[in-house]
Amino acid sequence: MNDDVYDGMDDPMNEAPHDDAGDGFADDCLEEELRQAAAILDPVPAEVYRTALEAFALVDLDAKIAGLTFDSLTHGIPVRGVTDAPRMLTFDTGDLTVDVEVTTHGMFGQLMPPQTARIEVLGGPQQATALDTDDLGRFSSDAAPSGPFALRVRAGGDVVVTEWLRA
Repeated sequence: MNDDVYDGMDDPMNEAPHDDAGDGFADDCLEEELRQAAAILDPVPAEVYRTALEAFALVDLDAKIAGLTFDSLTHGIPVRGVTDAPRMLTFDTGDLTVDVEVTTHGMFGQLMPPQTARIEVLGGPQQATALDTDDLGRFSSDAAPSGPFALRVRAGGDVVVTEWLRA
């Protein structure tokens, strides 16, 4: 091998930059600079920030999440001539299924397996509406949810919260 040939591999300018501190100090500084730039160039509106804080306050860390398994808006077959069809929703945790029908006149549904429970209709900054089920797990409300909503079901010692949806 000829030592007189320069291949540029030993040039200090070809070395990848590295963090001498080893604790991510450079990353932290860059992150802070980006936060400051975003705060100046694209600040979060006060209403969005307030709504986010209120939504976070509704989080129940001990609750099971009931995932949406059916939504008639995406899975349903439209019926010809029907202009105001109810929205059918099914949420499931494996242990509990919550079937809900939302119309312009209100909301009603049923828990499976049937059981008595307390259901709270969460609606962002509005106060939660409380509903009680009967012995067959049925519930109803004369007020239809507006905007984003979720249901918090308290049955026995368990708490189940559905995914948030827009009405």
